[in-house]
Amino acid sequence: MSTDILTFGCRLNAYESDVIRRHVEGMGLTNIAVVNTCAVTAEAVRQARQAIRAHARVHPNAHIVVTGCAAQTDPATFAEMPEVARVIGNDDKLQARVWNKMRVAPADAPPCAAEKIAVSDIMATKSTVALPIDSRDGRTRAFVQVQNGCDHRCTFCIIPFGRGNSRSVAVADIVGQVRRLVEHDVPEVVLTGVDITSYSADGAPRLGTLVKRILREVPDLPRLRLSSIDSIEADGDLLDALATEPRLMPHLHLSLQAGDDLILKRMKRRHLRADAIAFCRTARRLRPDIVFGADIIAGFPTETEAMFARSLDLVADCGLVHLHVFPFSPRPGTPAARMPQLDRAVIKERAQRLRECGEAALRSHLRSQIGTRHSVLSESSAIGRTEQFTRVRFGTPIAPGRIVEVMVAGEDGQQLIAA
Repeated sequence: MSTDILTFGCRLNAYESDVIRRHVEGMGLTNIAVVNTCAVTAEAVRQARQAIRAHARVHPNAHIVVTGCAAQTDPATFAEMPEVARVIGNDDKLQARVWNKMRVAPADAPPCAAEKIAVSDIMATKSTVALPIDSRDGRTRAFVQVQNGCDHRCTFCIIPFGRGNSRSVAVADIVGQVRRLVEHDVPEVVLTGVDITSYSADGAPRLGTLVKRILREVPDLPRLRLSSIDSIEADGDLLDALATEPRLMPHLHLSLQAGDDLILKRMKRRHLRADAIAFCRTARRLRPDIVFGADIIAGFPTETEAMFARSLDLVADCGLVHLHVFPFSPRPGTPAARMPQLDRAVIKERAQRLRECGEAALRSHLRSQIGTRHSVLSESSAIGRTEQFTRVRFGTPIAPGRIVEVMVAGEDGQQLIAA
C-alpha cells in the first residue's frame, strides 16, 4: 500500500501534507495513512473521524496517524479510537525525526491511548522556517507558507490553540522558495498561512513589502496570489502592490465573519462594518477588476434577525462574489461556546439564506463577464481559473498548467464558459 494522506481544512494544511508526504516517502515508510485534520468547526472534526473509520474498513492493516489542528487541540479523542495508531501534534508533524522514529517499528501501535500521543506544547513554538516544497507535485499552482499561528483571540476560534502564536518565515527563505518553484515551471504561487496579514520578519517588513520583494526578485513568476487576509491589517505597500503589480492577482478573500458591529465586538474582531466596506471600496478604486471572497458566520450567539440582515446586506455593500458560509459551531474551550446559543434550526436556516445570497452575487458576476477576455490558468484539460479566481469551463481541451487567453461566451450559474 502506498502512502495515503487525507487532508482537511485550509491551504496551509494542504501545504503541510506535501511536507509530510516527502518525509514519509523519503524514509521508505509503507502501509501508513496520515489524516491531517482541521478543527475550525465541529463538522470538520466529525468528518475526520468518519474518514478514519472508513479508511480502516478498506485498509484494516494500515498504520493510521492522525495530526493537524484537531489532533493538537483534542489528542485524546483520536487516541481513544481503536483505528488510530499514533496522534502527532501540529509542530511535530513537520519534524523529520518524528517520522524517522516510525521507521523502527511502524506496524505496532502503543497498547494504550495515552501512549499513542506525541503532541508538544504548540504555544512554546517561537519560530517557523521554510518547508522543503520546491515543486507543485502535479498541481497547477503551488502554496508557499509565509507565516503560521495567530496572536488574536476571536471568541469563536480554536485555531490559535492548534497553531500557536504568530511567527513568520524569513523573507530571503520565501523568495528563494518561490524562485525554485519558478525554476520548476510553476505558473502560480499562493502565499499562505494562518494570518498572513500579520506577517513580520527580518526587521519587521509587512506583507506588502514581502509581496513587492517577491515580484521584484523573481521577475519570471507569472502569477502571485494571496490566501485569506484580514483587511484591517492590510498595509499601504500591499494596497500599492495591488494597484501597480499586474502579476499580483486581483482576488482577495477576506476574513469578515459578520456584518453587524455588536456581533463583531462579541466575536472580538478588530474591524467594524464600515471598515470592511471602506477597504473594499479603496481596493476596487485601486484595482477596478478586483473580485472579493469572504468568510461569514451565520447564527453567532445572540445574533438577532436584524443583526443577521446586516450580514446579508454586507454581500452587496462590499461587492462580495465568492462566499464561504459557516453555520456557527461552538468549539469547546472558546468564549463563544459559553454565550447564549441560537437554536440549530435557526442557524441552519440563516446559513442557507446567506448561501443563496452568495449564489445570487456569483451569478451576477458571471453574467457581467460575458464578452470579456481573461487570462486563465488551466487546472485540468476542461477547467481553469481567471485572474479573479472565477472558474472557467473550456470550449476545447487545454493542457493543465498553461496560462491561456480566452473569450467568455457564456455562463451556467456556477462558472464561466469559454468560447
